[in-house]
Amino acid sequence: MNELKSMTLPELTEALRAMGEPAFRGKQVFTWLHKGIQSYDEMGNVPKGLREKLARTYSFAVPKAARKQVSRLDGTVKYLWELADGNCVESVLMRYRHGNTVCVSTQVGCRMGCAFCASTVAGKVRDLTPAEILDQVLFTQLDSGETVSNIVLMGIGEPLDNLDAVLRFLELVNHPDGLNIGMRHISLSTCGLVPGIRRLGEAGLQLTLSVSLHAPDSETRSQIMPVNRAYDVEELFDACRDYFQKTGRRISFEYAMIDGVNDHDWQADLIAQKLRGMPGHVNLIPLNDVAESPLKPSKRLAVFQKRLESHGLTATVRRSLGGDIDASCGQLRRKAMEEAQKGEDSQ
Repeated sequence: MNELKSMTLPELTEALRAMGEPAFRGKQVFTWLHKGIQSYDEMGNVPKGLREKLARTYSFAVPKAARKQVSRLDGTVKYLWELADGNCVESVLMRYRHGNTVCVSTQVGCRMGCAFCASTVAGKVRDLTPAEILDQVLFTQLDSGETVSNIVLMGIGEPLDNLDAVLRFLELVNHPDGLNIGMRHISLSTCGLVPGIRRLGEAGLQLTLSVSLHAPDSETRSQIMPVNRAYDVEELFDACRDYFQKTGRRISFEYAMIDGVNDHDWQADLIAQKLRGMPGHVNLIPLNDVAESPLKPSKRLAVFQKRLESHGLTATVRRSLGGDIDASCGQLRRKAMEEAQKGEDSQ
């Protein structure tokens, strides 16, 4: 591993020990890296010789804020981060009464192909490293000057499609010598990769799992979410029950309301049937109107919510933030890609 910031503290300590350094240097370097320094030279209490040795041995890169948009409506901030290889990802800083939340990306692009999502329009380019995920939190804090207390892995990419890197990121961001953000302040969203859900359950982490359900029946779900053709909705609910039994953590089911597709009364009734005996929360999402998609926002959101509640389910409507800055996943990256393509075409 040639990326120092992706290492856990024991790995980092061992790497420095192999360079002839005492064990305590591991904690020093780890702490500096998790402050969001922009070069090894900023490590004030680390000898110059070691800093030079690190620079020769390990790559060091930080993201550049290629674009930044601030909502006039609610102060939500959207960043387009340019990575070392020129690829871009997005993260969003959202301000709530209970603290600041940053939504981070886990991949450059996405291969899941959900019909209503802008992140997947150009497909997946590559996975992010643990350090690249962590940097979104670190540099959002540094740029905004505000402490991040909550994290949602709900940006560009499917976290469970990059699970090794995500698990390492979670270990890093949770570490007391790093940002020390507790697992119960972290949410991970998946479109329904069943093997990943089962593996996450085995890990026993106390984070919040958010499952992008979007339809309770396989016929509808397969039309809008190709992942359902690999792991259908029955397999998904089985994995969710298993996850709850292993972790004791209530699952949040995300449900984008799509006009005439998944907003019928019978689908609300079916959700209640499928969730019987498994504590769950249904988070209804007003659909973002993505230009490339024929799918439009439902007009039955309030009716659907009441139907769910009539079955005893907890159903809330997600608060929409950053509506004036295209704050939903993938839209800023897509616009930047389109503008770059136009620039190339005009040359």
